[in-house]
Amino acid sequence: MLKRKISNYIEHFYKVNKGALLITGARQIGKTYSIRHFAKSNFKNFIEINFVESPEAVGIFSSAKSYNDILLRLSAFVEKPLIKGETLIFFDEVQLCPDIVTAIKFLVEDNSYRYILSGSLLGVELNNLRSVPVGYMDIKEMHPLDLEEFMWAVGVNDDVINSLRNAWNNKIKVDDFVHNKMMEIFRLYLIIGGMPAAVMSYKENNNLQDVMSIQREIIRLYRKDISQYDEKRQLKIKDVFDLIPSELNSKSKRFFIKSLSAKARAEMYEDEFLWLKDAGVGIPVYNVVEPKIPLKLSQSRNLFKLFSNDVGLLACQYSNGIQLKILSGDDKINFGAIYENVVAQELYSHNFTELYYYNSKKMGEVDFIVEFNGEVFPIEVKSGKDYDRHRALNNILDCIDYNIPNSIVLCNDNLSIKGNIIYAPIYLMMFLYKEQTTNIQFNLDLSGL
Repeated sequence: MLKRKISNYIEHFYKVNKGALLITGARQIGKTYSIRHFAKSNFKNFIEINFVESPEAVGIFSSAKSYNDILLRLSAFVEKPLIKGETLIFFDEVQLCPDIVTAIKFLVEDNSYRYILSGSLLGVELNNLRSVPVGYMDIKEMHPLDLEEFMWAVGVNDDVINSLRNAWNNKIKVDDFVHNKMMEIFRLYLIIGGMPAAVMSYKENNNLQDVMSIQREIIRLYRKDISQYDEKRQLKIKDVFDLIPSELNSKSKRFFIKSLSAKARAEMYEDEFLWLKDAGVGIPVYNVVEPKIPLKLSQSRNLFKLFSNDVGLLACQYSNGIQLKILSGDDKINFGAIYENVVAQELYSHNFTELYYYNSKKMGEVDFIVEFNGEVFPIEVKSGKDYDRHRALNNILDCIDYNIPNSIVLCNDNLSIKGNIIYAPIYLMMFLYKEQTTNIQFNLDLSGL
């Protein structure tokens, strides 16, 4: 069993919310497992309907005239009693039944049962729906295991993780012995990544060849999804997907459209990149012309990097033997692409859904630029020994016009601070979260008007 953060989210949701919950995310990240685990621990009665395994179930919703029709058909289909107030109904692979999204409003209003939904490619499918029942269904995106979840999986105890959190919060050095062990675990995460099947395989037999076999199968499934769900653009999407490893391994790590076709232009492939993002497979990081709030106003749509949703899948796509070199920390290998990918996916899963980088001929390039606590926050990622060499970062920090208060360099060394730059071991990024604002109140005073 893998401990996942999504479990606490789901449990809290059903304690405070009367609506339905839709879990989105890429294939093979553990959505179904997490939902089943929650259901069996919190409901006396659990019913699961999978629209892939039972395609005839789509008919329950396709021609129903009311929620009474739907409930009657559900009762007949599952052939087991639906107990009011004690039943959670799970609709899985709902991308094959778009009518469920419309129907969920009426089912929630009836208030007889609770509902949870999930499926693959929902980011793509939801864009094609005319309306989502706001107020009746919340949407939560799920990701592969992040670094902290991976540490839980391989047996790092809470005391150690709490000591790391304390080091991060107070900006103090990690114990040297613990630091070295955490770097070993971090390098292991670069190879295995966060796909639950790969992590479980490693836990069971420690065989990296088995892990890579699972990763190759997941990549095959992703390519199959591309073929199955988008007939018009499938070849272009496949081309983009297949080029992610090589483009990241280039000197600039930028995705060059010319790699696809000599006559290709950015606007010709924009929909394909967005498709991969919406499918949960790719993480785009756009260039900003100036590191100023709001960053989106400085975004350049035709200059970007495209990262994989899972660093383990990325490592698997590189040449055989790289896994052992990563584990040994071989300094002859350029790990820049893999390090940047793991940072991109960690930030993305920690609510930094808008990721940017900065590049100019005059100032240089900074790996990531995000908005954090209302300020621009630059992040440099260094996989080598010269982590304190960062001309571009120095340039933008010294620029009075930008007025950037703090920055961080993620590296292999222990924590230290020099001026307004934090040098932190890269594994401490697991504590870097962007808090989501849930309630903003403003009382308008009209007295004296």
